[in-house]
Amino acid sequence: MGVRKDLKRAKRTDLLTRTRVEIVKDTDGTVREARTPPLAARATTGSTADIPFTNAAETPQAVVLRRKQNGTWHPVTAAAFAAEVTAVAKGLIAAGLEPGDRVALMSRTRYEWTVLDFAIWAAAGQTVPIYATSSAEQIEWIIRDSGTRFAITETQENTKSLTTATTHHPTSPRTWQLDANALTELTALGRDIPDEEVTKRRTTLTPETTATVCYTSGTTGKPKGCVLTHANLHAEAANTVELLHPLFKEVTRQTASTLLFLPLAHILGRTLQIACLMARIEIGHCPSIKPDELRPALKEFRPTFLVGVPYLFEKIHDTGRATAEKIGRGASFDRADRTAVRFGEAYLNKFLATGKGPSPTLYAAWALYDLIVYRRIRKELGGRMRYAISGGSPLDRNLNLFFYAAGIIVYEGYGLTETTAAATIVPPLKPRPGTVGLPVPGTTVRIADDGEVLIKGGTVFATYWNNQAATTAVLTDDWFATGDLGALDEDGYLTITGRKKDILVTSGGKNVSPAVLEDRLRSRPPVGQCIVVGDNRPFIAALITLDPDAVTHWLSVRKLPADTPLSDLVRDPRLRADVQKAVDYANEAVSRAESIRAFVLLEGEFNEDNGLLTPSLKVKRHAAMTTYASEIERLYRT
Repeated sequence: MGVRKDLKRAKRTDLLTRTRVEIVKDTDGTVREARTPPLAARATTGSTADIPFTNAAETPQAVVLRRKQNGTWHPVTAAAFAAEVTAVAKGLIAAGLEPGDRVALMSRTRYEWTVLDFAIWAAAGQTVPIYATSSAEQIEWIIRDSGTRFAITETQENTKSLTTATTHHPTSPRTWQLDANALTELTALGRDIPDEEVTKRRTTLTPETTATVCYTSGTTGKPKGCVLTHANLHAEAANTVELLHPLFKEVTRQTASTLLFLPLAHILGRTLQIACLMARIEIGHCPSIKPDELRPALKEFRPTFLVGVPYLFEKIHDTGRATAEKIGRGASFDRADRTAVRFGEAYLNKFLATGKGPSPTLYAAWALYDLIVYRRIRKELGGRMRYAISGGSPLDRNLNLFFYAAGIIVYEGYGLTETTAAATIVPPLKPRPGTVGLPVPGTTVRIADDGEVLIKGGTVFATYWNNQAATTAVLTDDWFATGDLGALDEDGYLTITGRKKDILVTSGGKNVSPAVLEDRLRSRPPVGQCIVVGDNRPFIAALITLDPDAVTHWLSVRKLPADTPLSDLVRDPRLRADVQKAVDYANEAVSRAESIRAFVLLEGEFNEDNGLLTPSLKVKRHAAMTTYASEIERLYRT
């Protein structure tokens, strides 16, 4: 098991002493604050726009990206990437981009996104990311609110959406389309602009210059534009590189590489891109997080680490079980799953000096299931992957332990757009499943009197675009109020327990955080999305949607027609029994007073098209409860 070797090897390095946490306690011994000193010096000159040019000057032939063309991954050197960034930046300048102008970028994750992000900065512009799946209403608001003058879209459909959205604007953005050779057009447009003009503009940028106006997902209303500076991006990227790259490089003895598939309109994917280029870690791009589309790319690219969201790890686990069921080994997979959790727990206890470790019998069981189950999981991920980082929402602890036993350590992190992605992360080789880790170096986490998580540090944004009232509501003396509830343990590890605004209070006076139940529910098939309800009600209940892939598999295993109506399925006692197992699993994490007593299976889905899911896969709770108000009422009449 490669991970175990890495843990042993790490004991001979200084990696375990790199993260020193300062703890502040209340008089009653409660940990109130945790602070991690920075590992990277604060930027005092320059900007993130300099990264490609620094790479080209220092290691021109180093491969920094791989680009897939005609079915083959082609290397892109530091020198070639910097040249392409320069050519596109010149095109933007020729088109009339002035320093400080904003450029909307509406595309899925692809190589050109990275080129354009750095080209916009090199031309002294500011990037405004827009999800490729955004509605006309969302596009209209972002373009109008940000005052964007230029836009690059990916597809004809994206261009049409943007054009329709801005029809009534005084001036529509000048737009180029990637699928219509936007980079070629921009390169030709800037042919007469001297390279020196790009250098001149780039060198005017400072750490305090605005780099991007990145809009929140809008779960509670109109998206807010977070103004992030080059200093914010540098603090996030430089400190996470210093924290994690030694692990990927020195301990594993591998050349680090990753396949980037998170939407680059999301701050997590964006900062990953910057960090990798800063550390000269090879990046490839995949435009989809859908398992059937992502798996072939993983097998081809064979990354050494990944950054994803819990949905990805849940789907990999579910696919493994579905595959086992198809060949009549569903029970074996379930035993392998239980063994993995016990083995992972025991081994981590040994490594952290809190237990004896796996017994000989447990080792033997692990070895058997490694041959028939766990190695297949590793193969699905390309065969070389040792580490993964999960963010966006909490990852089920047992799922984390399953991957650990399969030879992959999943480090959890926590952050928001306002904190330039990760504010906390599990440090190298100090895993603690169930927590989201320690403060990222240079960051301080405080727990307010009401349990709200407050964050301070170089990654925290300074203001919302055109919205001082919203800024004042969340920023006090440089402390950002996240709206999330959490707790710090004796070592400074943070656990997120829910959203402050989502806390349910039953008619019996019991406070319930729905996040714990929802996260565990989603981790078990055939559950797709869900919301837990019960505010001012006598008990807790849930609205549950079915995962389409899980339904297809469920029908196939039982040799039922693939076109069985969903209206019939939600009433099928066998399917409801399987959902009840997921509910029972969720209820294991809470007291009886907090447990789900009833649920309804919905015939619809939560997705972006019907406005119930954000592009970052977060449920719009208020919208879902409004849409299914009658179903909620029926839950409490029965």
